[in-house]
Amino acid sequence: MRYLHTMIRVGDLDAAIDFFCNKLGLVEMNRVDNEGGRFTLVFLAAPEDVDLARERKAPMVELTFNWDEKEYGGGRNFGHLAYRVKDIYALCQKLMDAGVTINRPPRDGHMAFVRSPDGISIELLQEGASLPPQEPWASMKNTGAW
Repeated sequence: MRYLHTMIRVGDLDAAIDFFCNKLGLVEMNRVDNEGGRFTLVFLAAPEDVDLARERKAPMVELTFNWDEKEYGGGRNFGHLAYRVKDIYALCQKLMDAGVTINRPPRDGHMAFVRSPDGISIELLQEGASLPPQEPWASMKNTGAW
């Protein structure tokens, strides 16, 4: 058995692509528009997994956009997606600069949580050892739920 992908339903495909690709940094690998089924599937890979994803050897995120549905409740009950990152402070700053709320700041230099436009919780974990605590993260309070 091999892990293939995580599917999440999105209500606004453009907003989801903006968040996952432009802000978080994932790469669109494939897109399927199904006129008969009235849906679009977009497969995304982490930047360091692109070569493996081309060979279908890396897990991906599948964004499912059902053309006739715009709202999905309970994004929190999905759980979360988790990504290991090279510099958690730099990525959180990039996300914040792009208007993304850091729900659980990386006070410990190791873990942070943000949410997609559809309320999907995204866990960010520092690669290797935790970074030393630094401001503004060390004193930043939680915002909302993750």
